[in-house]
Amino acid sequence: MTERIRRIVIVGGGTAGWLAACRIAAAADSHAADPLTVTLIESPDVPTIGVGEGTWPTMRGTLARIGIDEATFLRAADAGFKQGSRFDGWRTGLPGDSYHHPFTAPAALSPGDLLRDWRQGSFAAHVSAQPAICDEHLAPRQPTMPPYAGALNYGYHLDAGKFAELLRETACTRLGVRHLRDHVTGIEAAQNGDIAAVDTRTSGRIAGDLFLDCTGHAALLIGGHYGVGSIDRTDILFNDRALAVQVPVAHDSPIASQTIATAHDAGWIWDIGLPTRRGIGCVYASGFSSDADAAATLTAYLQRIAPEVEPARLSFRQLRFRSAHRERFWRNNCLAIGLSAGFLEPLEASAIVTIELSLDALLDGFPADRSAMDLHARRFNALFRYRWDRIVDFLKLHYALSERDSPYWRAHRDPASIPPALHDLLALWRTQPPSPADFAHANEVFPAASHQYVLYGMGMPPPPPGPLRAERSDTKMVLEQVRQRARALTASLPTNREYLNALTRAPAEVAHV
Repeated sequence: MTERIRRIVIVGGGTAGWLAACRIAAAADSHAADPLTVTLIESPDVPTIGVGEGTWPTMRGTLARIGIDEATFLRAADAGFKQGSRFDGWRTGLPGDSYHHPFTAPAALSPGDLLRDWRQGSFAAHVSAQPAICDEHLAPRQPTMPPYAGALNYGYHLDAGKFAELLRETACTRLGVRHLRDHVTGIEAAQNGDIAAVDTRTSGRIAGDLFLDCTGHAALLIGGHYGVGSIDRTDILFNDRALAVQVPVAHDSPIASQTIATAHDAGWIWDIGLPTRRGIGCVYASGFSSDADAAATLTAYLQRIAPEVEPARLSFRQLRFRSAHRERFWRNNCLAIGLSAGFLEPLEASAIVTIELSLDALLDGFPADRSAMDLHARRFNALFRYRWDRIVDFLKLHYALSERDSPYWRAHRDPASIPPALHDLLALWRTQPPSPADFAHANEVFPAASHQYVLYGMGMPPPPPGPLRAERSDTKMVLEQVRQRARALTASLPTNREYLNALTRAPAEVAHV
């Protein structure tokens, strides 16, 4: 049990597999006496599921660590900027019902000071300049800024298939990853219960010291071989289907700065703007809506936002899913990453970030030899069970305060469907605003600021002032500076379309190495 960990075998491609291959290979010490090797086995018959994805700002650091230039990424992945999400119709469904969850944190004031002078209007616009930038479809950065730097915090919208291709090319041509297009036909177990090797149809036996299961919902290793079960979360998150469609756009049309999530009677619709198209999908719960009703809902949305498009000419693709995650993510020498680890409805773009966080945790605590692996696995499993629970709680928060009146939304407000931890926090937040003290880990998936944006966007009234005096006497001045910054950035930043069109026309002028 003291064997050095040197051979990494990744089973499955897609975003999860190729991100894993790139991150591990880029972090490996090429000058080591016995360097790491990374082999990725990808079935030639399994397409990438991605329908157009949103990422968190963490992706900037991920791409930089891999060594991919930002301008190259934007062009290759048909990508644009994402500065947060906008939620339309989630509170009441009436005209004007809309709020922002921006990526930039509120002004540097205490939670109580942020609320002291706010009673109406947009909470996000009260404490952050970013909603004003998003409303004008502006980019978060100037082309002359260094790669991955911005005037505001940002992630990306991207084409998942094109992104996986960029990662594959980077892994194989620059980072030395061995790529096998082959079918896994069997799994060979070692005496200690580890996976010793996988058998493939044409490449034979592929041995390894650590195996990453990136086989998606099939979960060939963690589920098929080890039989690790899943924890069903559909008693909390009801959605289990989506109809996705790609809508072409004109080359001069505005590109949204945020994901737009529009509520409907039995779910919600995502709208993601890319330079060449919009990725749109109707998420719904089959227990509250028929497939035909969901198609009618999506068609009505398309007719409203793109009247020039004939929905009958578009192809709707149905996706079926279940909100669930593994009981354990790391078993013996097998770690599940991506859809093999779990999936929750894509309301806050948590799919790709869980891949990034999993890889961060693996590389931060990489087992030097087999004797340490079980300890690393226990720590990883405890951390990610906590993180999945917190993601479930945060997604449920979007529903729990809604005033919409349909069976679906009433069921979401049923106290029996609200996790106990969230139930207690909601009771606490009626008396005081969310603060860092409410979250136990130093690196929370969703910090207190994210909860503030959703709570007050959904109409929870600010709590009455407490008996303690304000922490700062310059609160009004700080919040006025937020408004001044919004005006200055609105006047100086290019639109997303201007930025991305210039990138396409003259890449040499704006690309930075």
